[in-house]
Amino acid sequence: MPKEIGDSTDKHSKTCVVLGGRGFIGRALVERLLKLGNWIVRVADSSKSPELKPTEPLLTDAISSGRAAYFQVDVRDKSQIVEALRGVSVVFFTDSMDLFPQDFYLCYKVIVQGAKNVVKACRECGVKRLIYNSSADVVFDDVHDIHGGDESLPYSGQFWDMVADLRTQAEALILSANGADDLLTCALRPCNVFGPGDQQLIPLLVNMAKSNWDKFIIGSGNNLSDFTYVDNVAHAHICAEESLSAQMDTVSGKAFFITNLEPMKFREFAFLFLERLGHPRPFINIPTHVAEHIFSLIKLLHRKSDFKKLDPSISIYKLASCTRTFSCLAAQKHIKYSPVVSLKEAMTLTVDSFSNLAIEPVFMRYRCSDEPSKIEKLLGGGQVADILLWRDERKTFICFALLGFMYHWFFLSGNTFVSSLAQLLLLTIILLCGHHVIQLSGYGSTVLRLPPSCFEISEVNVRSFFYAMKCMWDKVECLIKSLAQGEDWLIFFKVASFMYVFKWVVSQYLVHAIGLALVFVFSMCFVYEQYGEKIDEIAVIVYTIASKLTILLASKLPKPNSSYNPLTEKGSNRSLLDDRQ
Repeated sequence: MPKEIGDSTDKHSKTCVVLGGRGFIGRALVERLLKLGNWIVRVADSSKSPELKPTEPLLTDAISSGRAAYFQVDVRDKSQIVEALRGVSVVFFTDSMDLFPQDFYLCYKVIVQGAKNVVKACRECGVKRLIYNSSADVVFDDVHDIHGGDESLPYSGQFWDMVADLRTQAEALILSANGADDLLTCALRPCNVFGPGDQQLIPLLVNMAKSNWDKFIIGSGNNLSDFTYVDNVAHAHICAEESLSAQMDTVSGKAFFITNLEPMKFREFAFLFLERLGHPRPFINIPTHVAEHIFSLIKLLHRKSDFKKLDPSISIYKLASCTRTFSCLAAQKHIKYSPVVSLKEAMTLTVDSFSNLAIEPVFMRYRCSDEPSKIEKLLGGGQVADILLWRDERKTFICFALLGFMYHWFFLSGNTFVSSLAQLLLLTIILLCGHHVIQLSGYGSTVLRLPPSCFEISEVNVRSFFYAMKCMWDKVECLIKSLAQGEDWLIFFKVASFMYVFKWVVSQYLVHAIGLALVFVFSMCFVYEQYGEKIDEIAVIVYTIASKLTILLASKLPKPNSSYNPLTEKGSNRSLLDDRQ
């Protein structure tokens, strides 16, 4: 197969193998090599077939035209690697798996033993250049921050991640093989790689949001991190290959950090992604030492159980609680690397590719639906519902500020209610008269004069008001009659409890209760629209428990006397008279 590929292409083309070519970074590297046009690409991966997607027309056409070929290669088997490497001069070695299982033996065989097999196969096949995709995690421990770290940093030796430990061993193996049998090697250390097709960082953030950990900000939230777009990582591999082909001593046997050169706060990076995917920003701050104790306790409790569910929160805690920024001066100087995609553009492209993970904010669902929410129906719709449900933020804020002013004027100013009302009326009259005088004086005013209709009450509104008052009074009258007849203990308990609470609130905490009620109305209506189902479930549980307790208490009380019935009374008197006769 390699000979057929070489015959069908230009003699000036270079042949390379991308080990792990169907992985996250491998896909981007293959696509970039094919776009350059001067490469014959052998895609090597552990799958039986490349499983091409509709979004990969370039690779599909390249395989059809002979500019690309697919090899099934398990890096644990050196013979399969040799079969793919025969006749090539360059090997790009990336991870064949995007998500490694929690199996140390399997990961060791794939990463470390795989690296040994790749080196042996390269020397056996006469490969000239080997570029290994490592990670910046090889110098990161579980404790210390890294500010602008460069290649002089030693290997950590204390790893918070099993894969980082094994990658360190693989990188050391490949770099130590430099110069053997004319093989030149180098390693690239990208930091926090993301992009379309990512199965680690972005899904990690989304899983964190789904697990409700996105409500918390760990530490100060000012920890900086470097991020690298996947296309920039692919570009760095090509830059490294070109430098190795020039046999530069400053490149062979060396490792280089690769980033987007735009460090930013990790929380801001996460917020931007989660916000665009419909998740709210966090609002609860947890000190770092408290979060550390919480995660240590969780890890201890789940040590013997399925710990995979905790991996997102643990990993995010590690990333968000430490500063990790790296210097790319060596990569810029020696392999002529510079990002080809800015961080802003990279984030936009990545979010667009993960649109299937986007959720619609709960408070937006009813805006886009013709069906009103439950709380909107209870509020009767109209302007009141729009204000209390924050449909128009400007109008809601004005109403809340106005009610807050009224609350302060009547209850917190120190004056009596009557004097506050009189002062408010006097202030209103002065403002209206002053506005009228300004308009008559020719100065003009941007505030429109209130029409007389604003001070009028229509007959319909008056009738509706008195009708509502009459209905309310009828209900109160029926309730009083029921209480007077002593027919229902449940009604008695409800009324007695309400009167006691009302008396207690009015006598001691009336001012505070009105202020809390004002805040409660403007906040709970909005909250109920978002979490109505959960609140209803809790309310049903509380109501059921209270009802059962009330019924149990009522059953212990003596039964009430039967109600008075005139017909029954007359019948009993007549029968008594007949008996006497």
